[in-house]
Amino acid sequence: MSTKLPAVLQIDIVSDVVCPWCYIGKRQLEAALARWQADNPGVEAPIQRWRPFQLNPEMPAAGMPRSAYLQQKFGSPDGGTMYDRVTTAARRVDLDLRIAAIRTQPNTLKAHALIELASETGQQDAMAEAFFHAYFIESRDLSDDQVLREIAEGIGIAPGLIEAVLTEESVTRIVAAADAEAREYGVTGVPMFIIGNGAGGHVAVSGAQGADALLAAMQQVQAA
Repeated sequence: MSTKLPAVLQIDIVSDVVCPWCYIGKRQLEAALARWQADNPGVEAPIQRWRPFQLNPEMPAAGMPRSAYLQQKFGSPDGGTMYDRVTTAARRVDLDLRIAAIRTQPNTLKAHALIELASETGQQDAMAEAFFHAYFIESRDLSDDQVLREIAEGIGIAPGLIEAVLTEESVTRIVAAADAEAREYGVTGVPMFIIGNGAGGHVAVSGAQGADALLAAMQQVQAA
């Protein structure tokens, strides 16, 4: 008599690398996954897939000064108290975000294209982490091709592949289409975690709601 193996969970992570709540949500997901795996020894870990979403799809390719962006969006060149809740939430997951040090609000299309490229070698999570860290901890300009090149090479992506992403418009058009598709499906903000069981059942968790909410969603889908 054969025993049916549990379906491998799939987690689509819709995010943008300049979204602080997405970085916080990534840490919350990591905590939820650690707890899920402790509760499910011997079961294959969920498959994570990073999906693109640009918070500012109309951003110029070279980005813009962060102060001008904040003034335009929040009416203050430093965002005022807008980020107080963000930094407090970040500290709860051991992230020390240096938001005040950021000088450029970047266009993230090429960064998303590099994350998509990293799926071919199973390095999407590492690439996303590297971009989050570069932007929120090191204040690096993710609109700068050389910065993107250095980050991608740092996790072991072949230089030739990186150059193709940075120079071929067809690659970024594919990513832009995926971004547009997410909006068509009703995604209006990130992070969004879509947890599925491969058989059509899924649960979506919108926002950085915490490890408990993510774990509960994983358990719900697993039991379906």
